[in-house]
Order: sequence, then structure tokens, then C-alpha cells
Amino acid sequence: MEKAYLNWSSGKDAALTLHKLQEQGKYSVEKLITTVNTEFDRISMHGVRLELLHRQASSLNLPLHQIKLRGEVSMTEYNQVMERETTNLLKEGFTHSIFGDIFLEDLKHYREKHLKDIGLQAVFPLWKRDTNELMREFIDTGFKAIVVCVNTDKLDESFCGRIIDKNFLNDLPEGIDPCGENGEFHSFVFEGPIFKQPIDFKKGEIVVRSYKPGEESEGNCSSTDQKSWDTSFVFCDLLLK
Repeated sequence: MEKAYLNWSSGKDAALTLHKLQEQGKYSVEKLITTVNTEFDRISMHGVRLELLHRQASSLNLPLHQIKLRGEVSMTEYNQVMERETTNLLKEGFTHSIFGDIFLEDLKHYREKHLKDIGLQAVFPLWKRDTNELMREFIDTGFKAIVVCVNTDKLDESFCGRIIDKNFLNDLPEGIDPCGENGEFHSFVFEGPIFKQPIDFKKGEIVVRSYKPGEESEGNCSSTDQKSWDTSFVFCDLLLK
């Protein structure tokens, strides 16, 4: 099998990706890679506490590597950090980088180009899958997740802190992707077939944060993406029990 690492966000797409890889047996996923916001010591974009991330990795029985980034990192700095980190992974014998992306073409091309320059191959197991089908599969397979971040420019803040189930999907307004693939929401997976045991947590406070990044911001590949970041996000804090 090909030696691979999984870009682990703590959310549903990454979890479903790992489940599919384990079923298919083509890739040997030997490490989780997660970007961390050093300003808050939380998972980038998702806002999840690191102790919950570590609990996930332990339950998955996979080693975890954190890529640490400043809160408002420029695209230039982001690329420099990622080049250094992926070069080290290549030296460790990794040949493939796994992503849970589904249909964001610009982001896919960005990842493929930069990894190819390093000597790594990007893999997208969920690519072009119907997101309605993916979410039904996620739920029917036994995964459980909670919404930890909502982009208020796209979705009402009342969805933050909700469990992702069929009622949640039915309540999503028209035009909102069921997987949140356009950045509408982010999630934290706490139970499912890939975990040895569920992640026990309790909900904390709801926090609203506004972001107005500079000329270039982490992970953005186009002016459209950059504009979408100029908005407010609602976070549901999760605490280990």
C-alpha cells in the first residue's frame, strides 16, 4: 500500500475520507496532519480545542502532527510553512497527501500544484461525489458530528452547536451545501466506525468573531475566496468532560 498522511480537520469530510480509505485498502494512512492557529491554540477555522483533537487522534490510534500557523498569516508565509512541512513528510517516506475536498476546483488545483513541486501526490477520495448522498452515507454509517463554526454570511447562527442528523439536513436553507463545502459551516466528529471509543465532550459558550484578513490570507486561492473571509463566524466551544 502507498504510504499516506491525511489532512485532518476534525470534521465530517475528513472522517468519512478516512473511513473510505480504510475500507478500500489502497493507502496506508500513517499520520494525521492538522493546521493549528497559534493565537488561540485551536484547530484552524474550526476553532476546536487541541485537547479534543488529541483525543480524536488517540481514539483513531494514529499519530498526530500539528502545523502551527499565526492567526493572520499571509499566503506567502503559509506557502513557506507548508513547503517546509511537506518536504519533511516526503523525507519520512510519505508519497501521498489525502484531502476531504469535494468540488472546490481552485483549491484542488492549488493543492495538486504545490504538492507536485515537492514530490507528493494529492488524493481526493470524495471528489465530485453528490454532497446529499455523502451526508446520508455519513449519518447512516454511524458517524456523529456537531457543528462548531458557522459563517453568518451564509447560514443562521442558530445552526451552530447543532448535531448533524437528518433533521439538521432538512432544516438547511435552499442554496446551502449539505456538506458545507462552500464554507457555510464546520464540524467536529465525536463518534463513528473509525473510532475506538466516542469523544466525550460538553458544549461551552457561543462566541462571535469577525475576520478581515489582509491582502493575502491562509488557504485562499482567489479573490472570491478572500472576499468570503470578510465576515463574521459563530463558534460553539467544546470542552472535554
